[in-house]
Amino acid sequence: MEQAPGNPQEPRDAQSGNGSPEGRNDSLGCYRHPDRTTGITCTRCDRPICPDCMVSAAVGFHCPECVRGNSGTGHAPGANRPRTVAGGALTADPKLLTKILIGINVAIFLVGLRLGDPFVQALELIGGARESMLSSPYGVVQGEWYRLLTAMFLHQQPMHIVFNMMSLWWLGPPLEAALGRVRFLALYFLAGLGGSALSYLLAAVNQPSLGASGAIFGLLGATAVLLRRLNYDMKPVLILLGINLAITFLWPDIAWQAHVGGLVVGAAVAYAMVHAPRERRTVVQAGACVAALLVIIAVVCIRTAQLTGYS
Repeated sequence: MEQAPGNPQEPRDAQSGNGSPEGRNDSLGCYRHPDRTTGITCTRCDRPICPDCMVSAAVGFHCPECVRGNSGTGHAPGANRPRTVAGGALTADPKLLTKILIGINVAIFLVGLRLGDPFVQALELIGGARESMLSSPYGVVQGEWYRLLTAMFLHQQPMHIVFNMMSLWWLGPPLEAALGRVRFLALYFLAGLGGSALSYLLAAVNQPSLGASGAIFGLLGATAVLLRRLNYDMKPVLILLGINLAITFLWPDIAWQAHVGGLVVGAAVAYAMVHAPRERRTVVQAGACVAALLVIIAVVCIRTAQLTGYS
């Protein structure tokens, strides 16, 4: 329950017979931080409030309790709720979506182990191929666009999924906490789709690829953008990025296109999210996500047009 109006730490000023205040103390302790003296009180309930607690109102300042209760402040409840650097709502568990994504990847990996190659071949990313001259062609060029998404959750080798999930666990929670759940999820999927699209565009038409690496590289690029925005030391993430890019281009059998595509899309989307002006934040962020998705669709359509008639 809310406290009744009035100063919770000392009584209201007594009035003298002629109506003038007597014994007034202009340095009261904030009702939430008693060690901080303040001369400002909530214009609704008269609680003393320090600068960290005061919320600007049409007239004077209001305390957090009056704002949350919509006590005539003109703000809807939660309008002044603390937000992340990208405008997302703070959550009790900033690792929830990261844990769910890891769980989905691990579950699909286990299903793949149980069902074998046919399961993986039905969902992996491949531009176009056919088993034999008598069989029907398959792949993205045949309208199986879902492969651009399903390939993001496929892994065949134990070390592949272990490395990717460790990277996701290391990169995911800080970004999820900084961006908020909706923005983090949008970033993850757009980066993954960006990696798939570039692989489809540049890789050999019959070259299959799979894995969450495109989305992981997107998170890595977003981490660099976020650290730069917060003026943190970027050396560790830049070193990590350099090592991963070196492995990408020097290690055999790695789809470098997915890594580069995910990195570029993730960094671009993250830049829009953390640098969007506060007064137009939602519009700018949504616009950036839609623009990234349209570019991905355009790349896929261009490649499909190039491969039309493939047999």
